[in-house]
Amino acid sequence: MKRKYEGIIVLNTQGKEDGVDEMISGISKKMEGEGATLEQIDKVGKKEFAYNARHLSHGYYVNIQFDAEPANLPKIRDFLKRDEDVHLQYFQKK
Repeated sequence: MKRKYEGIIVLNTQGKEDGVDEMISGISKKMEGEGATLEQIDKVGKKEFAYNARHLSHGYYVNIQFDAEPANLPKIRDFLKRDEDVHLQYFQKK
């Protein structure tokens, strides 16, 4: 049974500010490939970090709401962790 999730993904856009839409599209396709049904994607925008994490001063925040099987969530987290465009990710049940 699918559950509703909400997540925030912080993209590493350093040197790629023009490619945000392509990054989001690629992540969306990968999530759908793992069985997620995307409901809403909100581009929150570029924000400065409080401290310079991993030599990054800012990131592009994206809020994603989706349905997925609980067993598929670790797969989604794993491929996002390996994606060089994703700086941080956090998901919670809605």
